Amino acid sequence: MSCCNWPSVAIIVLNWNGREDTLACLDSLARLEYPSSHIIVVDNGSTDGSPEAIRRAFPQAEVLETGRNLGYAGGNNWGLKVALARPFPYILLLNNDTLVAPDFLTHLVNAAADRTVGIAGPTIYYADWPEVIWTAGGAIDWRRGDTHMVGLDQPDQGQFGSVPREVDFVSGCAMLIRRDVLECVGLLDERFFLYYEEVEWCVRARRAGFRILHVPQAKVWHRIAPQAQAESPAIHYYMTRNRLLFLALTGASGRAWLATAADYVRTLLSWSLRPRWRHKGQQRRAMARAIADAWRGHWGPLQAEAGR
Repeated sequence: MSCCNWPSVAIIVLNWNGREDTLACLDSLARLEYPSSHIIVVDNGSTDGSPEAIRRAFPQAEVLETGRNLGYAGGNNWGLKVALARPFPYILLLNNDTLVAPDFLTHLVNAAADRTVGIAGPTIYYADWPEVIWTAGGAIDWRRGDTHMVGLDQPDQGQFGSVPREVDFVSGCAMLIRRDVLECVGLLDERFFLYYEEVEWCVRARRAGFRILHVPQAKVWHRIAPQAQAESPAIHYYMTRNRLLFLALTGASGRAWLATAADYVRTLLSWSLRPRWRHKGQQRRAMARAIADAWRGHWGPLQAEAGR
């Protein structure tokens, strides 16, 4: 494919008070080998001076300001609407706390050239452990109503080969979406706010007849701290509540609902009764609130975050 034939890609980078991470991400994007891309930074109501710093350091990037924290789904939808108003055949969603290989976008676009492919994602590694995989695509266990990252915490020894392969979903940390998919299935569901929204999106795309691919040769490094995430009450809240929303929206089986309920009861009892988990009080309360909010149909951001 000659340079002039490369399809243009809108790269949407969502930022919320992550100035230094975003600047590093944009610096890595400046080294892309791909010849036809346009960067759109969506700032989700930052108070750390991010928009000004980004405009100063990367004047070629387009910076949109939402004025408030719309979450992953709402912030990315803001950028998607802007990109869809222009003739981009592909749109890439990219977390601001990532660093990309110079050729990663070339591999993704090559894999998505087949019109049956709707969404493609790279191999994502830990930034602090550059050879250790965080995700090589994702899998859905429909019997248990649960999801997991394929390849999680595995050293990369070439076990996923070099040929793109079908998966149930790819992480919203880095995903290339064909315009046709957006026009067919719509945008991210903003009720999720954070977590599970990209999984439900991929399910919608697959049910519309599009394939979801993991592209092993496309490589991204993610600044993620697993221990901090595991201890976060807010993350427990969204993961608990949004799993229930995901099951409802995808028409999951009764077996999946029962397995999910059993998981939740087991976790809450363990965190309440076992001495080794007594420190999980905040997480336990967040989980209980998440279940109650799901029962009441309260979606979107936690109340404490709504006014940001």
